[in-house]
Amino acid sequence: MTNRQSINGPRERHDNPIPNASRVGPLIMSSVVTGINQATRELPDSLEEQITNVYAHIRSDVEAAGATLEDVVKITFWLKDPAAQRHALNAEWLRMFPDPQSRPARHTLTLPSESKGKVQADFVAFVQ
Repeated sequence: MTNRQSINGPRERHDNPIPNASRVGPLIMSSVVTGINQATRELPDSLEEQITNVYAHIRSDVEAAGATLEDVVKITFWLKDPAAQRHALNAEWLRMFPDPQSRPARHTLTLPSESKGKVQADFVAFVQ
């Protein structure tokens, strides 16, 4: 018997059998996090809006798992053009993690060109 728990915060689509995240003991790992607007279920045109939505989804998934942003250990982001778009990602990053002594690790990769969105992410959290 596993102690794995499926985590589904408010961004969950009820027609999708894949949870937003999975928790096993203190470890929480997310599925892909996109920039879809939760209220409209549509993908905004602007990179900034998509990034804001991604960060909001991360927060809600972490909280749905019984954790806080302080428990986030690493976030991986995918951007269409990381060099040109990093400034938009950093602006929201600094709002979400204002303490320079307590930020998760981060890795940014190039999002495949066939992706509809301009940003995607996943995260790892560890609850003590």
